Amino acid sequence: MEITSTAFTHGARIPAKYTCDGVDVSPPLEWGNVPAGTKSVALICDDPDAPMGTWVHWVIYDIPSGITRLPEKIPPLKELANGAKQGMNDFRAIGYGGPCPPSGEHRYLFKVYALNEMTGLKPGATKAQLLAAMEGHILGEVHLMGKYKR
Repeated sequence: MEITSTAFTHGARIPAKYTCDGVDVSPPLEWGNVPAGTKSVALICDDPDAPMGTWVHWVIYDIPSGITRLPEKIPPLKELANGAKQGMNDFRAIGYGGPCPPSGEHRYLFKVYALNEMTGLKPGATKAQLLAAMEGHILGEVHLMGKYKR
């Protein structure tokens, strides 16, 4: 599998537009080469460098397998028009919450998972709930890492 963004490349700085220092909208993402048998796609974005442990910025799942991209500025809706569902981030909100590190440079991992089924989760699930639902159903995964420092 592969994942790219027109906003930043792997290992590069995430533009401020996609952070709490900008308009805080989700970046455009595109993925490809998903394994045969993929029924849905899930995405988790988190910050493993947060001082209190990994901080979850975005949880989105049950993206239909025919969809291979998320445009910029996904609205903070529990369910999108294409049927995808968004979960709760660690800002205690639905949808995307951009990088906002308290100090130093942090890494942000946009992880895409190809699944052999829909998760069956209702909108608003947490990362932990999504990971539990995905267990034993992951056909492939890939990540894009961006960095941000305030």
